[in-house]
Amino acid sequence: MAKIKTRDRILDTSLALFNALGEPNVTTLLISDELDISPGNLYYHFNNKSNIVSELFESFELQMHDLLTVPDDVSISLDQQNFFLHLLFEAVARYRFLYQDLVNVLSRHPRLQPKFRKILKLKNTAFHTICTSFSAQGFMTIGTEELATLCDQLTLTTCYWSSFDTLSHLDDRNAVDPGRGVYQTMCLMLPYLAAEEKEQALLISRSYL
Repeated sequence: MAKIKTRDRILDTSLALFNALGEPNVTTLLISDELDISPGNLYYHFNNKSNIVSELFESFELQMHDLLTVPDDVSISLDQQNFFLHLLFEAVARYRFLYQDLVNVLSRHPRLQPKFRKILKLKNTAFHTICTSFSAQGFMTIGTEELATLCDQLTLTTCYWSSFDTLSHLDDRNAVDPGRGVYQTMCLMLPYLAAEEKEQALLISRSYL
């Protein structure tokens, strides 16, 4: 039980340090110092920092797979989409070190690249499913080409909002605001919604500001 507890502490502390300082700026020595354990104790659980990053990514990956599995045989409401976006941006905020330095993180940890590409595809598919459901219910009007472009824009926003948001407070990477990410994402969909649903979506999105 002690080993499991120490391993979890290492992961939690590493995640906090990666988010606050950026993953490239965190060493295993810094992690062990923060935990007040010996480097040897840390190495007993993780041979190197790459293994810590990989395990954190696995937790993120499981969470995203559960969230992004949107059923395509049900009618999705605006409230359900709102809840989906809320959970999505909360997950991105929790593992924001991945997104704030995305290309470099994936370059340093190439084993994560195909996994992240799969997550990107799942995001795009989830947005396509949501928009298709809206269209089938008659409160979204959008052509095939526009739909593909919109889904790309929505996927892009969920990937890079964290980096954009961080630019406004580089001195404090913990000052994240996932709510503004939800707002920006919902605003991308507004031009394609029917009048009543557009008004409802606008009210929902403004509540995140």
